[in-house]
Amino acid sequence: MRKISPYWSLLLLLAACFTLATLFVPRAANWNGQSQSDDAFKLLLGEGRRLFANQLFVMGDVYFHSGYYPSMFDNQETDKDVADPAHGKAEDKGGDFLGPPKDWIEALNRHFVPNRHTHLSSGGATGNAKAASVEEILPWMKLSAEMNPQMIDSYTVGSYWLRAVLNKPADARDFLFEGLRNNPGNPQLLFDLGRVYDEGFHDTNRALNVWQAGLRHWQAQGEDAKTNTQSQFVCEEISMNLAHLEESVGDFSNAVHYLEIVKQVSPDPKGIQKQIDELNQKAAAPVSTNNPAH
Repeated sequence: MRKISPYWSLLLLLAACFTLATLFVPRAANWNGQSQSDDAFKLLLGEGRRLFANQLFVMGDVYFHSGYYPSMFDNQETDKDVADPAHGKAEDKGGDFLGPPKDWIEALNRHFVPNRHTHLSSGGATGNAKAASVEEILPWMKLSAEMNPQMIDSYTVGSYWLRAVLNKPADARDFLFEGLRNNPGNPQLLFDLGRVYDEGFHDTNRALNVWQAGLRHWQAQGEDAKTNTQSQFVCEEISMNLAHLEESVGDFSNAVHYLEIVKQVSPDPKGIQKQIDELNQKAAAPVSTNNPAH
């Protein structure tokens, strides 16, 4: 058998390198200003990577349930529990997701298989898991955000657990910054960023500015977006927090202004009007001056 010259091998290698360069260099030219991980996902998966984002979010919810999760044949939940606290909902603790046992044999079997609805933030399946275990949910949220940068829940849920449970407001802020870079002016992200400044850093001035920006962006949306129930809830939350901040510094006029906005989107306009009336009474009350006796 004739031996191949090393020069021919070198020539073939150079040709292969040139071919690969013509394939990848034009793509790499469009990578400026993006993260390396995002580049890799776009290169390997293209737009199809967005299909994986929701599944990764679900995996975070599975981990939140300590791995004990209803199957497609059990009583499934339409909402993901890991997102409930971030959306202002109370946690659903306990409960048998398998439903009532069909007979005594199945009832006995329940003592040996996982069947309780558990959350890591409430101690997990054993009841004594540390709250720090919640931190292991975050990689799923971050990977979900990388797969689909327009999936807002990935940022809001991740930032909530960073701020409220793990006490890492700086990390929560940075994650929301990433979300805003990919979704400029998103009212939900701005609302959550304001909460980080208010509750995490106790910086009410910056929280006020961020929430005002969030309200402006919400008002600039089209009418279709404003009639969405979730969108109206975001407006209500932003405006209510602005009203509370203004009331706390004694600016009752501005507080009433924001409550009027709340009343337009609130499911309880009468209750909001009652708060407005109370603030108007405070504003009309004479300022008491306690002059020391001489």
